Amino acid sequence: MKEFVYNGQPSRVVFGAGTLAHLEREIELLGARRALVLSTPEQQGHAQRVAERLGSRAAGVFARAVMHVPIETAREAREEARRLGADCAVAIGGGSTTGLGKAIALDSGLPIVAIPTTYAGSEMTPIYGITEGGLKKTGKDARVLPRTVIYDPELTLTLPVAMSVTSGMNAIAHAAEGLYARDGNPVMDLMAEEGIRALARALPAILRRSDDIDARGDALYGAWLCGTVLGNVGMALHHKLCHTLGGSFNLPHAEVHTVVLSHAIAFNAPAVPEAMARIRRALGAQGHGSAAAALFDLGLCNGAPVALRDIGMKEDDLDRAAEIVVGNPYWNPREVGATQRGEIRELLQKAFEGIRPE
Repeated sequence: MKEFVYNGQPSRVVFGAGTLAHLEREIELLGARRALVLSTPEQQGHAQRVAERLGSRAAGVFARAVMHVPIETAREAREEARRLGADCAVAIGGGSTTGLGKAIALDSGLPIVAIPTTYAGSEMTPIYGITEGGLKKTGKDARVLPRTVIYDPELTLTLPVAMSVTSGMNAIAHAAEGLYARDGNPVMDLMAEEGIRALARALPAILRRSDDIDARGDALYGAWLCGTVLGNVGMALHHKLCHTLGGSFNLPHAEVHTVVLSHAIAFNAPAVPEAMARIRRALGAQGHGSAAAALFDLGLCNGAPVALRDIGMKEDDLDRAAEIVVGNPYWNPREVGATQRGEIRELLQKAFEGIRPE
């Protein structure tokens, strides 16, 4: 067995149908008295209901979270938290809302209670991302890791099927790259494979019946595992591509992860055969083609977009995207630098057209 270092992240998870009822208890355990409730405009109804549940413990509602956490929105939310005297944040929604909570915590150290209603997984990570000047900058800081995460499948029953699938594919991406992380370890490998397996089982069931509470629970379970992997080990080419396409070209976060995943995996596959075998096993695809093809099929068969041109990318921007990706050095199991620009450009072209990997 290879050498490894494992550090557990100090977060508390409350999991199960109806667990939103424990929110007041969880805020008390943090020693907090005034919670600023965060959401996107679309989730404002959820946020208002949470604020009503908290009563005098609610400092207010900030329902202006958006994708990729623009620095202007982060500053506005930080100022609102200060103005209202908030001593914690409750982030209800997906990755955009959790990301806004992290931007507040990075500035103020306020503890976050995250209540995910999608499968993004960012609630289990100390990773933050803020977009400024057309570039998405990411970092890692222990202050932004939510202190408590409440996973309540009942809150995901109304998540549209299309969003459920792309959000689930986004979560799978964390686990897939975690399986070949430079700082990987056996615990994260187990979590990654099980997370992929749970989501691959859940997504077709949600497609068949969107109110299947067991399938919704499976998906949240998978999201928790995949998010934990994301929070513990480093990511590689896939995430670099998605940060570039999302932050610089404003593509929708989960959809771009869904489209790019199979192509990034195909690029890295020759260098990491053990990780590919685990992905195939988790997807039930042993002996039936590559891990990349199986991931592509999982998205396609469940109605997800498979081409960048279908989610707002312009073909004229592919050259610039390739330049950004190879222009900033980072670790990947296969080298990615200026000499690989042509290969990255070809990868992006295939993703643009939605070509199934071999």
